[in-house]
Amino acid sequence: MTKQMVSHERQEEAMEAKARWFQSLPLEERMALLCEFTDLILAVNPDIVERMDLIASKRAAGREKDLTDVRLLELDD
Repeated sequence: MTKQMVSHERQEEAMEAKARWFQSLPLEERMALLCEFTDLILAVNPDIVERMDLIASKRAAGREKDLTDVRLLELDD
């Protein structure tokens, strides 16, 4: 009988395997993980929400500026 070892190396597990594992979880467990990850991110970096809002508003302002340069051309038949 071969003894199987548990590895904690990222290189030894493909992203596809991780995705299959996550997809195999029930919805309730997926949502619980999402909440845990969110809590972890906010604990490490509490002002991330404000920074992301600032980035999003700057991107939206840039898109509005780009849209003002758009002109409709009339084609002659």
